Amino acid sequence: MSIWEVILAFVVVVLMLVALLANVLVLLCFLYSADIRKQVPGLFILNLTFCNLLMTVSNMPLTLAGIIFKSQPGGDQICHVVGFLETFLTTNSMLSMAALSIDRWIAVVFPLSYHSKMRYRDAALILSYTWLHSVSFPIVAASLSWVGFHHLYASCTLYNKRPEDRTQFVIFTGVFHTLSFLLSLIVLCFTYLKVLKVARFHCKRIDVITMQTLVLLVDIHPSVRERCLEEQKRRRQRATKKISTFIGTFILCFAPYVITRLVELSSVVHINSHWGIISKCLAYSKVVSDPFVYSLLRHQYKKTWKDIINKILKRSSINSSALTSESHNRNILQLNE
Repeated sequence: MSIWEVILAFVVVVLMLVALLANVLVLLCFLYSADIRKQVPGLFILNLTFCNLLMTVSNMPLTLAGIIFKSQPGGDQICHVVGFLETFLTTNSMLSMAALSIDRWIAVVFPLSYHSKMRYRDAALILSYTWLHSVSFPIVAASLSWVGFHHLYASCTLYNKRPEDRTQFVIFTGVFHTLSFLLSLIVLCFTYLKVLKVARFHCKRIDVITMQTLVLLVDIHPSVRERCLEEQKRRRQRATKKISTFIGTFILCFAPYVITRLVELSSVVHINSHWGIISKCLAYSKVVSDPFVYSLLRHQYKKTWKDIINKILKRSSINSSALTSESHNRNILQLNE
């Protein structure tokens, strides 16, 4: 193995470990907190977490083996199943993020009618569509034998080995990425920009009230005035940062891989194998970032996983003190004998 391959293998291992830990923590928060389970977005986050966990335990290990051994890991049947899962899970994850953005859009732009427009039944219908949409492409690819080990990405994915099917495969790949990556990106941009517009409008209203209050309070201390102005500035930046994170991580993680897949269809451009694996690792990094972007950094999830950790530490502390007390009593009895 070259130094580049060692680095890439190490990156995949780190991504696997962090993704497994973070997504399991999200799943534990969902199971532990009844409040999270009651919320409609929790269904979308649960579906996204399910896709991320399955991607972590199925696709990442085989990609790691492909980097190390430079050949197809396992037999053809295993590779076909993993390639099928890769196409399904990637599409499902993208559509789940689009569903979360639609939920936020309805909640912010139509707050009074949110509970009537986004119920559990509506969320279940959206999830049913995402599964139907996501499974249709890998079924077509598997039926046409367009799934296999691709050396450029060191993974089992969409791959056409027959030159006579090149035109059909190019059309299929273009339609697939248009209806998965591009469609999800358009939905994300439309919904979150609408959310940002409403957030900025509310910030302006709050800023006007704040400035009027500061003008009326003549005797207010300068430090208090400065704190109010700083909070006003942070409030304006908060929504922009969150929405930039949602859209930015989606583009940063998926765009290089999708563009590489499309450029690869052209026989004119030669793609370096190291870049192919790097683009695949960037796509895998979305599995790592999703738990933090959509769940773990939110206040409700922070409180839940802190409660879980405190409960575990408290229980272990109680058990430890009980064992210590029992050992101390035993030693006293031995001394008395």
